[in-house]
Amino acid sequence: MSDDMPRPSRRQLLTAALVAGGGMAAGRAMAQGSPDPAITEVQPWRRYLGDGVDARPYGHPSPFESHVVRRNVPWLTADTISSINFTPLHELDGIITPNGLCFERHHGGLAEIDPSAHRLMIHGLADRPLVLTMQDLMRFPRENRVYFLECAANSGMEWAGAQLNGCQYTHGMIHNVMYTGVPLRLLLKEAGVRSSGTWILAEGADASGMTRSIPIEKAMDDVLVAFAMNGEALRPEQGYPLRLVVPGWEGNMWIKWLRRIEVGDQPWYQREETSKYTDLLPSGLARKFTFEMDAKSVITSPSPQAPIQTGPGPVVLTGIAWSGRGTIPRVDVTIDGGITWVKARMSGPSLDKSIHRFYHDFEWDGRPMLLQSRAHDSTGYVQPTKQMLRAIRGENSIYHNNGIQTWAVDEAGRAENVEIS
Repeated sequence: MSDDMPRPSRRQLLTAALVAGGGMAAGRAMAQGSPDPAITEVQPWRRYLGDGVDARPYGHPSPFESHVVRRNVPWLTADTISSINFTPLHELDGIITPNGLCFERHHGGLAEIDPSAHRLMIHGLADRPLVLTMQDLMRFPRENRVYFLECAANSGMEWAGAQLNGCQYTHGMIHNVMYTGVPLRLLLKEAGVRSSGTWILAEGADASGMTRSIPIEKAMDDVLVAFAMNGEALRPEQGYPLRLVVPGWEGNMWIKWLRRIEVGDQPWYQREETSKYTDLLPSGLARKFTFEMDAKSVITSPSPQAPIQTGPGPVVLTGIAWSGRGTIPRVDVTIDGGITWVKARMSGPSLDKSIHRFYHDFEWDGRPMLLQSRAHDSTGYVQPTKQMLRAIRGENSIYHNNGIQTWAVDEAGRAENVEIS
């Protein structure tokens, strides 16, 4: 098309696609002049009065959205007590994850705790050890912060190549919410942490007694002791009544059901930071204390669980990107497997250590595509390919896989998890 010729509008393109048979039946009927019963007939919801304001004292999604739920992979773990389920990323938009869809990771099942009987103890290398009730905690200044939480094992199955068919399963160990809580530094100062205190040990009240060592510099920086998410109390599966929020760092450090913080002069080397959550290298040695989550992105639609169902024509490609070291000022996308890249359109708040939403609006000609996204973070770091990661770290790892993800889309709009070289 020459530059001086008028370009068709999106409405004209959509109408042309409908007439060509690529759209919905209702659209075809309108294009052919046939009446559309969705318009000409009175629908049931217009004939009858609905429920009153007290019918649903705690609101819930429409029944037509009942498929939008967390899901697990039954064969991934021996049981669901020490297991994971996944956020349905392909069904979401924007940057905030609804509380009921935030993925779960438990090591001993969730703990149902009576907040009136819950205590937070701070002790060790401290001049004034504390035992705080929930009421005590509420007397400290609080903050509201939006952060992502990502499990270090997110995308871990993909180290060995394309495994799970759907971004819910390849990348769904992540959520992004607004936390409300007390800065941990205020509590540590109240306890009188000694200058010899260089690490803390955080412990949960669940049956697994989950623990992690955290450097005092991080604890004194942006860590929160949170009691609310997205404006309401934490849910039991997310650590009610208290959890640790460790922005930008791997998710298993965000201790749920937080009951104890011990101050010490060295890391404790507990189970979850030695036999687990370390990155095995080809030499047999392991990287230790790989706390930060590197820049990463994934296209959520089109994707295996969100195929293109409208045929050739306008397509809105969308996805999410994040970095544990800052913000995401730029995401590149490609539809030809990396031969050509274009800068995606960023939309929504750009918050530190938070998910960012990107879009790419384009005209699909119906030919097969290889979709990828590549995140750039505010430090200048660029998301690598899986081959680049393997060249340095081998194939024995599980954690911290932030490699570029590829979806292959066929002529029918169906997408599949693949890996290309």
